[in-house]
Amino acid sequence: MNTVVCSVAKTFLSNGFRVIGLHGGYSGLFRKNPQTEDIDFFKADRYFNRGGSYLMMSRFKPTDEDFEKNFNLGLFKDNNVKLLVTVGGDDTASTANRISKFLVAKNYPIHNIHVPKTIDNDLPLPNNTPTFGFNSAKDEGAHLARTIYEDARTSGNWLLISAMGRSAGHLALGIGEATHAPMTIIPEMFNKTKITVDKILKLTLSSIIKRKILGIHYGTVVVAEGVFHDLDPEDLKGTGVHMTYDEHGHPELGKISKAVLFNDILEKDESCLGWKVKTRPVEIGYDVRCQDPIAYDLTYCTELAMGVYELYEKGETGCMVYIDAQGEAHPLYLKDLQNAEGKIPPRRVDINGGVAQNYYRYICHYITPADYEAAKEFVPNPEDYDFKKILNW
Repeated sequence: MNTVVCSVAKTFLSNGFRVIGLHGGYSGLFRKNPQTEDIDFFKADRYFNRGGSYLMMSRFKPTDEDFEKNFNLGLFKDNNVKLLVTVGGDDTASTANRISKFLVAKNYPIHNIHVPKTIDNDLPLPNNTPTFGFNSAKDEGAHLARTIYEDARTSGNWLLISAMGRSAGHLALGIGEATHAPMTIIPEMFNKTKITVDKILKLTLSSIIKRKILGIHYGTVVVAEGVFHDLDPEDLKGTGVHMTYDEHGHPELGKISKAVLFNDILEKDESCLGWKVKTRPVEIGYDVRCQDPIAYDLTYCTELAMGVYELYEKGETGCMVYIDAQGEAHPLYLKDLQNAEGKIPPRRVDINGGVAQNYYRYICHYITPADYEAAKEFVPNPEDYDFKKILNW
């Protein structure tokens, strides 16, 4: 965020513009006294390479009534605002378009250009281009997971890691591959079968059993949080793990650690097998969102910011900025990315692509038919833990 915002500031300042930062996201545009401050060169130069966001954010989404009663048109008129630059997901971009249309109706048209943001890497940018922040999040996640793996090896335990990614498993798979985790579980794996608690457990135990056969008594399992969100609520209730539920009877997964949930479920299942494995949960969550950006994102975010200026100079508006492999800026329009319902469908891991298939083929440890005889030392029915049978691959 800081690299985008401060690079936008530097680029526009060098071309004679004033740059105003707005705290509180859209909530700041719907109040009488918004918190704003000029972003000068020295402020931009101090914060462009830092993690987090100097400008405070919010998830405020204005209603039609907010537009009619609370919109601060004076902020735009008094400051002669010509361009609104927004940074966020598709909801943020959609609201920016609503603001522009509202201002046109008020005879104060401005340009708006959006910079797409998500560390989950699930926006469908062309040519599999990553979203900014994803590689920095993966780098920090892998750093944490490497330490966790060493702890597992040193202590002879299995550590269960939950990684962010509600709609897609990019971050979890990236962390799992980078750290040679013997098992990574992502929603996209279940492309030929339904996600169930039993299958999640069997995939985990398949890896543990395989490593026992190999004489390896430790390891890590990385799981994307989206796996649990895709479960049938009744399936989760059946585990007997204590959770709170909303007024509709659905588990309130946002309030609990997915790693702790995973560990609790696994411990209940392990006790039925007659052999004990020490497991511990570790959550990789918000700690990967605000670390300092790596060089890739420093460069990428700077190019996105310069792209904002180039699109503005060309008269573009109501679009997102996209940077191609050659560093050229292009406009992307929401209508070209939205589905029939007006939503941007998430870009999910290509489970049949080379990245996923090679990881599961060569790095993961799990039971295959060749292991059935040896696995009988630990379970009476090894075929139930056959990786490909579990997934119906």
